[in-house]
Amino acid sequence: MKLAIIGGSLLKEIKSLENITEERIKTPFGLPSDNFTSGEIDGLDVVYFNRHGVSHHIAPHQINYKANMFVLKILDITHIISITAVGGITEKMSPMKWVVPDQIIDYTHGRMQTYNDSNDKEVQHIDFSYPFDELLSKELSRAIEMASCDYETIATYGVTQGPRLETVAEIKRMERDGCDIVGMTAMPEAAFARELEMKYTTLSLVVNWAAGKSGSENEDPGLVSMDEIRQRISEGSETTEKIIHNVVSLLK
Repeated sequence: MKLAIIGGSLLKEIKSLENITEERIKTPFGLPSDNFTSGEIDGLDVVYFNRHGVSHHIAPHQINYKANMFVLKILDITHIISITAVGGITEKMSPMKWVVPDQIIDYTHGRMQTYNDSNDKEVQHIDFSYPFDELLSKELSRAIEMASCDYETIATYGVTQGPRLETVAEIKRMERDGCDIVGMTAMPEAAFARELEMKYTTLSLVVNWAAGKSGSENEDPGLVSMDEIRQRISEGSETTEKIIHNVVSLLK
């Protein structure tokens, strides 16, 4: 087993990574988001990179997901945990709730979606009925329990284009569609992982109520506060690293 951790807004580095080396790897699909940091956590080989770049300068729709995931395959990654900050849509998805989603609805557009687009060989279809790896998700859930955090495991992640947040009407539509949380990066990341036969799951932290949502019918939802989002991301980063350390201990 070789584990990759994909960071973003929520996880900008892994402080417990030891014996570190950094690589910048070119691919047939262009440059990836940033350097890939290889090392060990408690003896397990781990690779980390930030999909937005270390300075968080790459918007969700501009990320070269195709190159990023190809590099992980080059580095012999077998398992991937993607870290995401999301908005909460349904009642249980309140701020600071951890989520290991089990389904995806993709609302993005214009992103490269597959490695099967060169038209020089037969198209290879993948089964994407269940986009997240069940066993890896279960171990991740156990790791969250070990950190004594509140979490949900039955949740549909709606993936929007970004970088803007959604309108109230868009969130209402997403809720009708069955979405529980909303983020911007799970697709096409998850699909590329499946095409490359790497096991993939997501650890999400709800950092805000989605547009037009609140904790109760009597509470005015107001506007989404970017300051509150940044504060919750800051609060969640340390816990994220604890959860990663826990899941490593379970996977070894």
